[in-house]
Amino acid sequence: MQFHFNYFAAAVLLFFTEVFIAAFINDTIIRPYGGDFLVVIFLYFLLKSFFNIPVKNAIFGVLFFAFAVEASQYFGLLSLLNLQDNRIASMVLGNHFEWLDIVIYILAALCIYSAEKIKAGYLKAE
Repeated sequence: MQFHFNYFAAAVLLFFTEVFIAAFINDTIIRPYGGDFLVVIFLYFLLKSFFNIPVKNAIFGVLFFAFAVEASQYFGLLSLLNLQDNRIASMVLGNHFEWLDIVIYILAALCIYSAEKIKAGYLKAE
C-alpha cells in the first residue's frame, strides 16, 4: 500500500461530480452514460490512490467490478435483496441492465489506459 495524493484528489473531484450528477441531473445522456463513464474512472483513481499496482491490473479490476455490478442488474439483485425501493442502493448499483453500459465501461477503460500511456511518455521525456 502506498498513498498517491494526485489520484486521491482526482477521485474526490470525480466523487463530487458523480454526486452532483445523481442529485441534480435527470436527462437521458449525462446521468445514465456520462455517470457510468465517470464512475469507472473514479473507481480507477480510488484504487490507484491506495495501491501501487500496474495500470493494466487496476483497469481490469475496475472493469471486472463494473461488469459484476451490471450483471447484478441483469439478475435483479436489488429485487432479490428487497432493496428495489431504496434510493441509495438504486443509485449505487443501478436498477436496470443495458448492453450500452458495458460499451461505456470499456470506453472509459480505454481512456484511462490512453491517459496513463500519455502520462508515462511525458514523464520519460522530462
